Amino acid sequence: MTTLSSAAPRVNPWVLSAFWFGTAFHWLLLLLILMPANVVHFVGQEQKGTYLGVLTAVGAVMALVLPPIIGARSDRTGRRLPYIRLGLGVNLAGLAVMAFAASTLGGMGGFWVYVLGFLLVQFGNNYATAPYSALIPQLVAPEERGRYSGVMGLLQAVGQLLGAVAAFVVGLLKLPVLVSFVLIALMLAVPALITLRGVPASVDTPTQASGGPTLSWRQLFAYQPFLWVFVTRVLFALGQYSVQPFLQYYNVDVLRQRDAGTSTSIMLLCIIVGSIVSALIGGRVSDRVGRKPVIYVAGTAMALAALLLLVAPSYPVALALAVFFGLGFGAFTSVDWALGSDAMPSASSYARDMGIWHVAFVAPQLSSAPQGALLDWGNAQGGNLGYTLVFGIAALFFLAGVVLVRNVPETAHTRAHAT
Repeated sequence: MTTLSSAAPRVNPWVLSAFWFGTAFHWLLLLLILMPANVVHFVGQEQKGTYLGVLTAVGAVMALVLPPIIGARSDRTGRRLPYIRLGLGVNLAGLAVMAFAASTLGGMGGFWVYVLGFLLVQFGNNYATAPYSALIPQLVAPEERGRYSGVMGLLQAVGQLLGAVAAFVVGLLKLPVLVSFVLIALMLAVPALITLRGVPASVDTPTQASGGPTLSWRQLFAYQPFLWVFVTRVLFALGQYSVQPFLQYYNVDVLRQRDAGTSTSIMLLCIIVGSIVSALIGGRVSDRVGRKPVIYVAGTAMALAALLLLVAPSYPVALALAVFFGLGFGAFTSVDWALGSDAMPSASSYARDMGIWHVAFVAPQLSSAPQGALLDWGNAQGGNLGYTLVFGIAALFFLAGVVLVRNVPETAHTRAHAT
């Protein structure tokens, strides 16, 4: 297909991926710690799974629609940075609305104000990350994308680690919920400013995004590397979102932990420590041996961990399995972005195509609503059947992704050398 523009400015990988660090901190603390607790505050224990699933799914609709639209507009204008700035501002405004609702309001009236804030967060974050997602394929040569993707995966893992540490400290000190929202805002804004200041302004010249024809949606999905990367990313995300939103409830209902926030934070810390160990290594290895072998090992590890959590006899054993899952997740994350970047067919539509690929990340969040309802139904039958169902489904999704990633053409990550 097309090659990387030789005029693309070189950017330090740590600066380029700094904003991903901030978004990782943002989403871990918000989605996995604050939102589950806030939902219980608004709706009570009996319907917590259903309402959390609905809230996650509503946000996913925004994340599903916006990235391809904003990405296409960014490609047409040849600009990236103004979109990131505007999206960041809306995201911060949404966090303020959520903080207000969680701190001062209760009941269903407060819940709907909270939902409004969450929609603003989703709008702003996706408005910013759609053009931001185009920067690695636009600025990084194919032979270096594994390293850059590894740095991105490592920074995301460290951001998640700090998010879990922050949640633990806030819970330990019994600090007001407002403190957590302020931390999220700061940890999102500062890394974003590092990226905005560090990426050369020349990235916004229209010629930077040119190179090759813009494919129609039908042509894009007819291009085999993109098709299979998209399908397998959907499967891995389905596995992730079958379990991730309900970890806090799992700690209480299955592992019998009294402090839901603290026990979940420790489990997340274990996952993240494992992912940090494997993230940078996985990206570098994939530049040498290819992306798929790393995916095979990583996906299998995640599936095994999801299944073994069902029979974990104690909280310490569950923590050991969390580390094991993290090793797989870190390796997968480090390679995933490189695999997606390799599959982009045209330099003239990087932001749009990465926005469409981003749908594979967020569309599976829609499964949180039926998964939450399934969780509540299964647990009502007794024996924590709900957790058996959702964790078992997660393992099946991970294994399906491992099997189908074989269909990604071997030459996808070396296409630049073949044109």
